[in-house]
Amino acid sequence: MLETIEKLRKGFWNEDVWTPPNATWKMYETNGYRHFNDLYYSAYTAVILIIIRIIFNRFLFIPLGIWLGLPPTRPRPPPANKILEQTYHQTRGKLSDKQLSGLCKQLDCNERKIQRWMRLRSTQSKPTILSKFTESAWRCLFYCTMFTYGLVVLWDKPWMWDSAWCFIDYPHHFVSSEEWWYYNIESAFYLALLFSQFVDVQRKDFWVMFVHHVVTLCLLSFSWACNLIRIGTLVLVIHDFADIPLEGAKMMAYVKKQQIADVVFNVFALCWIISRIGLLPYRIIYYSSYVAVGLVPMFSAYYIFNSLLIALQILHIIWTYFIIRVAIQAWNNNGIKDIRSDDEDEEDFIEEDEEEEDEDEEIVADNDELMFNNDSLKLKNNGNTHFKSLNNDFHDHDHHHHHQTKIHSNGLLKHG
Repeated sequence: MLETIEKLRKGFWNEDVWTPPNATWKMYETNGYRHFNDLYYSAYTAVILIIIRIIFNRFLFIPLGIWLGLPPTRPRPPPANKILEQTYHQTRGKLSDKQLSGLCKQLDCNERKIQRWMRLRSTQSKPTILSKFTESAWRCLFYCTMFTYGLVVLWDKPWMWDSAWCFIDYPHHFVSSEEWWYYNIESAFYLALLFSQFVDVQRKDFWVMFVHHVVTLCLLSFSWACNLIRIGTLVLVIHDFADIPLEGAKMMAYVKKQQIADVVFNVFALCWIISRIGLLPYRIIYYSSYVAVGLVPMFSAYYIFNSLLIALQILHIIWTYFIIRVAIQAWNNNGIKDIRSDDEDEEDFIEEDEEEEDEDEEIVADNDELMFNNDSLKLKNNGNTHFKSLNNDFHDHDHHHHHQTKIHSNGLLKHG
């Protein structure tokens, strides 16, 4: 078995495929260009990054989110009910009129109780706003740090300002220790994302993001193997540029700073268009597909590398479509909502205050009916009607019981 794996490894990393004419792995490693096995160090760095993330979440991001007003715990779960639990797993809480009517007859209760039970149950399956906040905070910090580091590393390099230098005198390109660490840390980050994506907040474009991480890792690995590290560093700095305001806009939306979120989102959209739709096709794909033809002897890995770059650009075009949709929604609704939400259902869910725990256990009192109308809550209780803002306290005049209701959004970015 081990012999078969070794043969496959050697067959895949064939020098005839991955090195240009008159170049060998040994030439790269003995002339200070780069050592192929250094690529595996990114796996160790990925573990370190995961540990750092856990520490930052525990001692910085979670306290920060709570300080900014995010609830530290989930809403109280609904009372156990085997029939409703089984129905929830079958329908994900999205009941048809026929199913709802059937449950009402089977359980001898009204529709409102069942709808509320399903809504409370769905909150248990969704990530909390605080977990979304900490995820975005970690990514924002990383992208900001690495973008700054990338600028420092590349500022005095000629290929920073003229992409032709990525191919001039190739493959005889020396790799400095700063470039080595830049590549190592970025590769480790995407490797960590590839695995943490399965435990992080899962959104509609889960598999698109998964493909993106795989393509990015392949680009980093193959460019390292081919000593095309110069153009790889440009791809990294271009990518990190737009990701900073994206995560910042999400953070502001989570803590309900909607006006700031709208402004930061506009900054993100501008950065995205400049970097992903402008710089990447012109400074990277154009030079690697056209200019490099006259500067680099063609070899098999060159075509693989360019194919991955084009695949990456196709993903960017898909996300540009999403961004345009968000911009149109912002124009029509005076606010932004990230279409990469964690669930198909865009309904707001309600987190009740601790003082409402008894009512949660009863689901809804028989003589009460909660009705939602835009940003107002209408409470009908024994013939008395009260109107209050959703964000204000309201009182039950019969029981003199104090309540507070908070609205949290399913979408990553949504105008309140």
